Amino acid sequence: MSLRKSHELHQRRFSRNLGVGLTLAAFIVIIFGLTIVKVSGTDFNMAPQEVQN
Repeated sequence: MSLRKSHELHQRRFSRNLGVGLTLAAFIVIIFGLTIVKVSGTDFNMAPQEVQN
């Protein structure tokens, strides 16, 4: 049982799938990074409110 050479169509499909996969991975990394920055930021602390009597 020998391995056959890949058809040209399979090579094009693989390169397209690889491009889509890398784009999806980059999008996930960007969303994850934005989430980490938003959650770990200390910029959203509210100023203490004055107590009125």
